[in-house]
Order: sequence, then structure tokens, then C-alpha cells
Amino acid sequence: MSTPKTAHRFADPKVKAAFAAYPQGLRDKLLGLRALVLEAAKDADCGPLEESLKWGQPAYRPKAPNTGTTVRIDATKAGGYALFVHCQTTLAADFHELYPKQFRIERDRALMFEAGETPPKAELKHCIALALTYHRR
Repeated sequence: MSTPKTAHRFADPKVKAAFAAYPQGLRDKLLGLRALVLEAAKDADCGPLEESLKWGQPAYRPKAPNTGTTVRIDATKAGGYALFVHCQTTLAADFHELYPKQFRIERDRALMFEAGETPPKAELKHCIALALTYHRR
């Protein structure tokens, strides 16, 4: 996963400011993750996403009701970054069942990555699509 060459515009200036506040190397990883979320949404045909801040973290959820659950992205306290899902879903368990060796999963809420790590794109995109279509499935 690399930083996108053509970035998607931010509709919400608060989200843009949140990304600008990250250190450059981490910002690049998070912008790459953002691009993957937007790409996964398009490929999963879940309709347009709402991009907002939830708990100060960039968050993405299909605008159409009963489609999917929110995914959030943020830096971790350990200096890495993560993709967070709603802890009251089965998503983390689903990710672990599908990809037991590809991801480090924190409890029932996050896929965790080291600062210099590049996650496996196809598998991560699949996990994101599962979250964005959670209620539809």
C-alpha cells in the first residue's frame, strides 16, 4: 500500500486538518489507508461514504442506511497505525478466520500495523469491504 498519486479531495476541512497533524511518514501511511478505504467502497458497491471524525479519528461509513459499519483509521500509541472496526461486530473474528497470519488483530476492534509496515493490499481491501457491507451481508 503506497501513498496515492492522485489524492481524493477532503469534503470536511476537519478531516483534512486531522491528517495534516500527523508526522509526514505516518501521514503517508494513513493517506494510503484512506485511499484503500475509498477504493474498497467503490469496488464493494456500497455507495458513497461519509467521511468524518469520530473520537478525533478519520472515520468512513456508507451513507446508505443498513449497508455497513464505520471503519476508523489512526495512529497508535506505539507509533504505528491501525484500522479500527466496531467492537460489537464479528468483524475482527472474521478477519482472523480469513487471514490468521496476515494481520495482528487487537481484541475485537483493530488491525494493527507497525510504522514502517506495508500491509497486504488485497487482503486488507477485502477486510475493509467486509466492514463497509457488514449489515448488507
